[in-house]
Amino acid sequence: MLNERIRIAVLVSGGGTNLQALIDAQAAGKLKSGKLALVLSNNPGAYALERAKLAGIPTAVIDKKKCGAEVFEDRLIAALQENGIDLIILAGFMCILSKRFTDLFRRRILNVHPSLIPSFCGEGFYGLRVHEAALERGVKVTGATVHFVNEIPDGGEIILQKSVRIFQNDTPERLQKRVMRQAEWKLLPAAAEKISKELLEERKA
Repeated sequence: MLNERIRIAVLVSGGGTNLQALIDAQAAGKLKSGKLALVLSNNPGAYALERAKLAGIPTAVIDKKKCGAEVFEDRLIAALQENGIDLIILAGFMCILSKRFTDLFRRRILNVHPSLIPSFCGEGFYGLRVHEAALERGVKVTGATVHFVNEIPDGGEIILQKSVRIFQNDTPERLQKRVMRQAEWKLLPAAAEKISKELLEERKA
């Protein structure tokens, strides 16, 4: 099919700024090999769901607190399969996925992390904590990484990285915003397009 595109699900828990970067990239024609086909949240109150609705993207909510970890993953898998999802992007998704889940979607789950992996990553490193740690250590350069997801937090193969300067008067909040603007919001759509294109080529081979 000439118009065939990889169907992408974006998993979210909060405000959805990385989701918005993907929505904007799709609208601008930068994400052309993939299509945002589903936005799924573990949090019924996530503003990311509103962003998806405004963009005309189907949404779903599976509340992990109400159904428990194992049932949550079963329902997550069912929703992804029902929607014909080829590629999963974690965009501020605050749930650790099991080996059973990551093996089922091997090399088909992407995550963006706000540091240059292997620095300031792994269990416990998320949100402002990453930027606090970078400033505490005194590093001069940080950035963001998009990687494949496996059962080890931030342990999958690196796809793309981009560096961002740290300034002497930076606060964690200021650094977080700069890393988002200069790295995360650029890297994630680029990685989504890169992997979608590769999956399309595999399918056609």
